[in-house]
Amino acid sequence: MSRGNKRWLMLALGVNAHACVTLGLFGLPLVMPEILRHFNVPLPVGGLIANAPAIGILVTLVAWGALADRHGERLILGLGVGMAAVLFGATAFVEQTWAVVALLALAGAAGSAAMVGGGRIVLRWFRPPERGIAMGLRQVSFTLGMAVAAFALPPMARAYGLPGVFLLCSGVSLLAAVLAALFLREPPQAISGGRAERARSPYRQPALWRVHATSALHVVPQVVVSTYGVDCLVSSYGWDPVAAGRLFGVAAIGGAVVRIAAGRWSDRTGLRMRPLLLLTLWNIVVLAVLVAGTFTGAGFGAAALAVASVMTVAGNGLAYLAAGELAGPGWAGKVLGTHNTVQNTVSLAATPLAGVLIAGTGYWAGIAAGLACAVLSLPVIPSRGERSRRP
Repeated sequence: MSRGNKRWLMLALGVNAHACVTLGLFGLPLVMPEILRHFNVPLPVGGLIANAPAIGILVTLVAWGALADRHGERLILGLGVGMAAVLFGATAFVEQTWAVVALLALAGAAGSAAMVGGGRIVLRWFRPPERGIAMGLRQVSFTLGMAVAAFALPPMARAYGLPGVFLLCSGVSLLAAVLAALFLREPPQAISGGRAERARSPYRQPALWRVHATSALHVVPQVVVSTYGVDCLVSSYGWDPVAAGRLFGVAAIGGAVVRIAAGRWSDRTGLRMRPLLLLTLWNIVVLAVLVAGTFTGAGFGAAALAVASVMTVAGNGLAYLAAGELAGPGWAGKVLGTHNTVQNTVSLAATPLAGVLIAGTGYWAGIAAGLACAVLSLPVIPSRGERSRRP
């Protein structure tokens, strides 16, 4: 296989690993009604169970990044995603709430390897004029995984309960781990850029701190929409849980298309942050409409929720890519691990807080909190003075 074609195969393996493990790491909110029924817990506790993998994710991402910088993507994807598969399978056979949370947290710690490894593949196999579209495709791994989860997990929960859901997550993760371990390879030295940039810390650049902070603020509306969106459709609009999951599946496919388009847009302009700024402005408009819809109970609220599930994830790839490019190849694993750690720390804190706010005031209040964070991110985005990366 030629070098040109091989880089796309490597990207496909990274996308597959991240997409498959996403079912278990982030897809559980799609079966929130079954979680609440199975454990007989209130919404904030259900949100904690559904997002328990984030507990493990936030404490291991930097370590996986350092391991990837030293040993490459093949080891961490095969090992990490494989361990996640075993832990998801074990979760299917326990009933105690605390044990489920603990096992899911451990699965998150293991499966987070895919969140770092896939991004390093883009930075090490692709040159700057192609990285936007490549990272857009890589970020599709999340939306592809969520789309599969939306179509597969609710019917599985209805037919086989939560044990069936966990076993499905285990099976697809195991398949991805085997493929990564067998076929991933290291890039040629000319593409990877060597290790010359390892000595100098990229955190001397204020822009990198601002990229991290921007993503932290953007996580809040994502958490509210993705974690509580299905339950909002079921409890506020009377939707069937399976139909609500399918709506989010279609929205996830839309999110994949938007991410690829955003990456291509950034390649054509040579900019990462200016497109992110414009996407944030659109997010603010969509979230404002969603607040109005959920506050009044108007029918357009359901449509706005679907649009918000697309738009709130549209800029993730641009921020992730900007962080990796500011880091350089020698620091990419650690910086991308730190970037995802920041996001998951905010996600873990925002999930129960949003659940309490929603339970006490209404869905509109949780979405309004996400809207406020999007507005606060506008002056943080380091778009002023950004230099084009076009050759």
